[in-house]
Amino acid sequence: MNPQELSPFVGALFARGRRRSVRVAVEQEFLVADAVTGAAVPIGRTQQAAGSTPYVGFEPGGQLELSLPCGLDPAGQLRNAVAGLTKRLAADRITLYALPVDPRPEHEVPLQLTSPRYVAMHRHFDSIGPAGRRMMRRTASTQICLDWWPGRAGAEQWRVLNLAAPFLAATFARSSGPQGRLATWLELDPARTGFDDRLLYGDDPVAAYTSFAAGATVFTTGGPAEHLTTMFPPVRPRSTYLEVRFLDAQEPSAVDQVITTLTSLLYDDVRRRSVLRALEPERTNLAAHWQAAAAGELLHCKELAA
Repeated sequence: MNPQELSPFVGALFARGRRRSVRVAVEQEFLVADAVTGAAVPIGRTQQAAGSTPYVGFEPGGQLELSLPCGLDPAGQLRNAVAGLTKRLAADRITLYALPVDPRPEHEVPLQLTSPRYVAMHRHFDSIGPAGRRMMRRTASTQICLDWWPGRAGAEQWRVLNLAAPFLAATFARSSGPQGRLATWLELDPARTGFDDRLLYGDDPVAAYTSFAAGATVFTTGGPAEHLTTMFPPVRPRSTYLEVRFLDAQEPSAVDQVITTLTSLLYDDVRRRSVLRALEPERTNLAAHWQAAAAGELLHCKELAA
């Protein structure tokens, strides 16, 4: 796609907030199974069982996603929401699993969302290899959304989160090896996932992201805005917040530690700048760090543990 067409849309993704707020929101994905047979559950049945439970959505393979709003206690909010939802689903013999990779074989987990966008995405990924359909239908993540600040601090947030991402993914990993969730993401379409340092080239993140998006195959018909929704970097710019997408699905009881780690890194000026200084020399090694994290072999980063 023409970079000139993309540039204003990418610019909007990098607008950033106008104040240094410290809000956090959690998007939690679950695998869904029939409690008796272990089989995949049709989305319609899960929706009916969930009833009026708010903030419920679905991924292409029928994975359930809770997309919660910002709150004073996002981890507690998640635990409460999951407790209520679990009770509702259990009444219809449906079980949720906070697992990063579905252990069921591919043929038992069909593509359930068949909008033109998802069908085109599925077809595109199939032209590359099997990882795309595995990602769409059989993986789950915990995604954390963090306020993105203006000025120098926001520029630092973008860089430090991208540089620290493979180390954080390894710290909270619940799968590894060739069939792990992260390895799946690394294989599905490198042109649109950016598990390397290309998003940190130069001093202009909009130009770097525009170049990244322009290099990916276009398989949708909705123009630049829709094309950008098919880009899946480990950290996604979302105008006023940053979306952490690189984490394996966590048990709700473990999300507190994830949030504490991420908020300390992004919202503590001294800590953010200290970690950024330590990790900036590792920029050109990001691709190798991601591969090591996927294999379960990434060495501990002492700066992030401090």
